[in-house]
Amino acid sequence: MLHIDKDVIAVFVVVFGVIANAFSGLLGLIGAIPVIGPIIVKVLTMPILWVLNAIGYYVSAKAFKKGYKKEVLDHRVLTVIFLIGFAIGFVVARLI
Repeated sequence: MLHIDKDVIAVFVVVFGVIANAFSGLLGLIGAIPVIGPIIVKVLTMPILWVLNAIGYYVSAKAFKKGYKKEVLDHRVLTVIFLIGFAIGFVVARLI
């Protein structure tokens, strides 16, 4: 149907598995830090951050193709600032 080589799919799955394993290992190390480590892990694994970032990338790609390069850059910077502020606010709220 899609005519994708089985070897390419197998390599992609193996690479994705290695990256996912490395990410989970890194989160395990971060989670071992007393007090703040588990909070950082919760923030990094929050689905809302991943969804907001994915939507931002999708909209940016569409707008970039239509020629809105300066506007895309401005809005991506605002999105990243929002996500960082969201994460910092979550950590501060958990600490208080």
